[in-house]
Amino acid sequence: MKKLLTLVFAVAVALSMSSASFAQAGDKKMDKEQKKEAKMKKDEMKKEEKAKKHHKKEEMKKDEMKHDDMKK
Repeated sequence: MKKLLTLVFAVAVALSMSSASFAQAGDKKMDKEQKKEAKMKKDEMKKEEKAKKHHKKEEMKKDEMKHDDMKK
């Protein structure tokens, strides 16, 4: 009986250890994926901001040209 109880306890500990290590391995992958997604979102936002600035600069140039043409 004592041997059986020891065996059951050993199996339970082994399973809990393996499941805990498996969960930690999954977290690392999720962290990497989350970081990758966050970086992609950040890059997209930078591109959008850059496009907005470029568009705004072009509008300002057009306005300046119209203003200069009106002066002439």
